[in-house]
Amino acid sequence: MRFSFSILILSVVLLLGACASSDKSIDAQDQTAEMLFERAQTALDKKEYRTATQYYEEVERQYPYSELATEAQLMAAYSSYSDLRYDDALMALDRFIDLHPGNERVDYAYYLKAMCYYEQISDVRRDQEITELALNAFETLIRRFPETKYRREAELKRDLALDHLAGKEMEIGRYYLNRNHINAAMNRFRTVVTDYQTTTHVAEALYRLVEAYLTLGIEDEALRIAAVLGYNYPGSMWYSRAYNLLDDQARQQILDERGFIDRTVESLFKPD
Repeated sequence: MRFSFSILILSVVLLLGACASSDKSIDAQDQTAEMLFERAQTALDKKEYRTATQYYEEVERQYPYSELATEAQLMAAYSSYSDLRYDDALMALDRFIDLHPGNERVDYAYYLKAMCYYEQISDVRRDQEITELALNAFETLIRRFPETKYRREAELKRDLALDHLAGKEMEIGRYYLNRNHINAAMNRFRTVVTDYQTTTHVAEALYRLVEAYLTLGIEDEALRIAAVLGYNYPGSMWYSRAYNLLDDQARQQILDERGFIDRTVESLFKPD
């Protein structure tokens, strides 16, 4: 018992020692803004992110009106981001954006803010609130700074976030469909088709709708959606599967291009 207690004490001491070493104090006395900034850059290059953040913050604290103070604010946020301390980075970025809305690097602050959310996107099976935040942040960057050099990457990551959200809707829809909650499943698949048309999940969503309508015995609607699926995704395995679900007469109707006036995805859920 005494041995176990000694081990516990030793473990606590080692843990506290590790915490102390990672948050060690820095020598920031009697140094110019340039010297502090250089020390911060050196620590950043060595991936000593907490030390770098402390030096950057010292630049602003000791020399708030220096030319380096504004840059140090942004670099402190970047250092926190690199250290995966996303909450600290977000706080610093929001402060930078509020204080320097006209700064030439404010677009980068918006981009880095979006990345703080994006890097935290979790498995599609979990809550997707952080994905929504990433999506909104990228869209804000694209809208406010259409000429930014970060636009292309922001658009790519925005599309990936959209795909992630669509994947979540598909997962829930399949869950309902497998448990015969047909209407609940169809609502999810419709959401993918209408709200996430640029994602990779639309073809499967259309197929699942065909499957759901056939389960309900609504063959005309299943046929209409299968025709849209075939027109927009002719080489997709989802179209092949939908085609195989139909009877011979329905298949022939799909192949007859005169059978449907409008085969666009947008035509599916237009109000009568």
